[in-house]
Amino acid sequence: MLKRVFGNGLCRKRLLWKRLDDHFFAKWNRFKRLVKRLIKRVPKRLFCGGHIWNCHIWNGNINYRLINNQLIRNRLIYNHLVYNDFWGNGFDISTDYYTEVPDTGVTREYWFELTEGTASPDGVERFVEAINGSIPGPTITADWGDYIIVHLTNALTTSVNGTSLHFHGIRQNYTNDQDGVSSITQCPTPPGTSITYKWRATQYGTTWYHSHFALQAWQGVFGPIVINGPASANYDVDAGTIFLSDWTHQTPDELFAVAETRGPPGQSNGLLNGKNVYGDDDSSEQTGERWNMTFTPGTSYRMRVINGAIDSSFKFSIDNHTLTVIASDLVPIEPYTAEIITLGGGQRYDVIVTANQGAVADSFWMRSIPMSSCSSNDMKDNIKGIVYYEGSNTLPTSTGYDYVDACDDETDNLVPVVSQTVGAMSTEIIELASVNMYNGQGFRWFLNSTTMITDWADPSLLQLYNNVTEFESSNAVVTLDEANVWVYLIIETNFQVSHPIHLHGHDFVILAQGSGSFDDTVTLKTDNPPRRDVVMLPGSGYVAIAFYTDNPGAWLMHCHIGWHTSEGFALQFVERQSEIMQTVDTDRLQDTCDAWSEYQTAKAIVQEDSGI
Repeated sequence: MLKRVFGNGLCRKRLLWKRLDDHFFAKWNRFKRLVKRLIKRVPKRLFCGGHIWNCHIWNGNINYRLINNQLIRNRLIYNHLVYNDFWGNGFDISTDYYTEVPDTGVTREYWFELTEGTASPDGVERFVEAINGSIPGPTITADWGDYIIVHLTNALTTSVNGTSLHFHGIRQNYTNDQDGVSSITQCPTPPGTSITYKWRATQYGTTWYHSHFALQAWQGVFGPIVINGPASANYDVDAGTIFLSDWTHQTPDELFAVAETRGPPGQSNGLLNGKNVYGDDDSSEQTGERWNMTFTPGTSYRMRVINGAIDSSFKFSIDNHTLTVIASDLVPIEPYTAEIITLGGGQRYDVIVTANQGAVADSFWMRSIPMSSCSSNDMKDNIKGIVYYEGSNTLPTSTGYDYVDACDDETDNLVPVVSQTVGAMSTEIIELASVNMYNGQGFRWFLNSTTMITDWADPSLLQLYNNVTEFESSNAVVTLDEANVWVYLIIETNFQVSHPIHLHGHDFVILAQGSGSFDDTVTLKTDNPPRRDVVMLPGSGYVAIAFYTDNPGAWLMHCHIGWHTSEGFALQFVERQSEIMQTVDTDRLQDTCDAWSEYQTAKAIVQEDSGI
């Protein structure tokens, strides 16, 4: 009797599992039908301004994302219907992300390999170096509060370049040794070796990573970072990143001698997400292809626009469409509208675009216009992508917006959602940026009288580990010992070209910005001023910024024009020196430097630039 019932144990187990599966899917399907009925009963205005993309519903301890009326399992939060400004578990757009971070318990892990080869992003072949064989490299994606681990292997075989990876705009709070800056926080990682970076996403929004070794970033070693979090306005679809870059048909290494002796060389082209054409539109010899995307009428899209150029400031627009700007760099802002936005090198803007122009045309140009007041480009008027409306494949005939050719900033429109009031000045630093021929060898940029020259084999953190008490003057060190105070920094220049200034380890506030000289008549904005990590120093002008000393480390500040960084336009803040080594993985630091020193000696590599 028992044998008849359980004689075929395997079949019995399969039948049992099938019944369990059927039971689960029946429950699951009933749950989906229930949610759909609830959706029909709730006014659409409750769902992200009339749409349900990017809204969430939580069933007990399981979170499902509603996308086109389908439930997609997402992450653990709590029972609630939310808009884009909520994030769950008590966190939302108003949370002070400098002091509070969600505890997700999630670690995102990435494996990157740096290789060399040839590529033709605009149809013209050139030597490149790239992460995992693509330009831009893979997108690092995480949620606010996640930990990110990136394993980077230098697999270069014909080049003797070291490498490092900097996560631009990431504060690296108490993780200074993960900042990825050659000569400052690490030695370069030589070919045939690997390094691992680990950091936490304490901010959210859009940024990018790039090599911080010589001019390697613009050989092709860059890519986007997207950290999901709340937003200050609602949208239907996250369309991902729009990565703007300039491009030359010779490598930056080949052009470095030109930059040193004649100034920044002109650019051959510009790319949108690694693509563009080269040549006139009516020419049979035009090469390459344009990047494109498709709009569904009535849908609003979040676009994460990044300027990863070596030298260019871009004006970005989509013909006939209005941009709603919701974030600058990694700082959520009160939404404002614009037809065109300007991005200096390293800057980012998150914008929302609604597909509401289908009655006008079925395709439109997306424009990335390099400002000739900052750099020259052979394809100035033809760096374009295409926005198709569903069902269209015709080339656009749309006309662009009028604009002023200027490397300006969006500063006046930037109102951070999380408000800060700047406290009294503890330290004031005034720097004059200038350029001169240096020892007959080429142009060098100076802040006051110092052009930065650091040593790949002896980075600042290694010097601190070895108990160096006084840095070389050429290391351009500014010591900030006092904790939790405001440092005011004024940078001026008599040079007519604007400069994107980037500070590592901090967001800074913009106290003032203008033409001419800075003096006591300039009014400083201290009540919730604009806040970001890259600001334009106007040509023949000044910028005044301030930051709070809440993050021990050796933090680089530099012009983000690649040529100028290599020519010494930089300084470093050694902040809260007595606390720095407590945050450093000294074994990792020493191992990387030992490997680099051995490699540099064996290959007789000569450092020709600033070291950063």
